[in-house]
Amino acid sequence: MKGIITVLGKDQVGIIAKVCTFLAEENINILDISQTIVSGYFNMMMVVDITDSSHKFTEHSESLKKLGKDIGVDIRLQREDIFNSMHRI
Repeated sequence: MKGIITVLGKDQVGIIAKVCTFLAEENINILDISQTIVSGYFNMMMVVDITDSSHKFTEHSESLKKLGKDIGVDIRLQREDIFNSMHRI
């Protein structure tokens, strides 16, 4: 199953490292990644594969939300199909 992770917030050292460490520990594979910094604000979007993870999608979503809160950014995980439906023009 694929998911979309978005990370938004003020730029600071270690955001990518902390998110990627979490994903590696949960056996979540990054398929594609894009990140930018605009006027001091960090924006990252990842397409991930959670097929080999031993936890449920909702558990990952909550854990990523908590990680974001801990490091001062907003992290969201959405199912790829729902994300695509929401952003269809």
